[in-house]
Amino acid sequence: MAGPSAMGLQRAAPVRRVRFRWAGLQGSDSAWAVAFLVPYAAVFLLFVLYPVGYGLWLGHNPALYGELFSDPIYLRTLVNTVLFLAIGVNLHLFLALMLSGYFMQRSRWIKALLLVFILPWAAPAIPTFISVHWMLDGQWGLLNNLLYFAFGIDNGPSWLTHRWLTFGTVITSYVWKWTPFWTVILMAGRTAIPNDVIEAAAVDGAVGLRRFVHVTFPLLANLYLVCTLLSTIWTLGDFNTVYFVSGGGPALSTHVLATLGIRNAFQLATPQLGMATVMSALPLLIPLVIVLMRKLSRSQVQL
Repeated sequence: MAGPSAMGLQRAAPVRRVRFRWAGLQGSDSAWAVAFLVPYAAVFLLFVLYPVGYGLWLGHNPALYGELFSDPIYLRTLVNTVLFLAIGVNLHLFLALMLSGYFMQRSRWIKALLLVFILPWAAPAIPTFISVHWMLDGQWGLLNNLLYFAFGIDNGPSWLTHRWLTFGTVITSYVWKWTPFWTVILMAGRTAIPNDVIEAAAVDGAVGLRRFVHVTFPLLANLYLVCTLLSTIWTLGDFNTVYFVSGGGPALSTHVLATLGIRNAFQLATPQLGMATVMSALPLLIPLVIVLMRKLSRSQVQL
């Protein structure tokens, strides 16, 4: 029979605490991780996966694409989209590359000019493009009134009634709006170039245009390519510029895929056709995204 001391010294069996392990976390850390993850997962499900999945379901019928390619408005829109990307993206990035070098000069008035230069990008897009539309009005627009008061031109150009003239104003508005943003990005890339490289190039006689061609641009090539890919992806889905400057007119001649998709979905009340219009850009969009991701993963946009 065990003595009192033995009975009193009996130890209770240790209580095992259940710890939840998730992604290397234990206990309360795991609970906090789940608490922070669930809202983001819900937002991603509701606002990304569901809209994309529903859109793919709306535009899955192959007959929709046959109807699209038999529509002359759609074929003309494809041409407009390619021109908008080729001219708009390359032009505003080339201007941004040139202006980034100009604004790198150390001068107070150039810094003040830079603040004014970035205002078009800082201003909200919708009221900006609406203002551009009214500036181009043939009768009451600011531009034709300036031509009248400055040069006595009574009948100014009809900026919004001819296809190519209207399309040119759309591209000009797009370039004017987005050039400041990419100028600032390329200025940041220029500041990352080591001063030792610039000084060594100067010693070797590489100054001015020679330094730009043989030193500056090769070091900015990765960044410039990534900016081009990003700008192309964003421009492919750009709706505001065309819609608020030209409205797709005259006679539906300046639509791009983004605006034509909205027209087909809402104005013509055929959401399936509208989604098919937008999805027809995927053969161009998906390779661009793949190239961009590979470029970022390999080079990491390093100078």
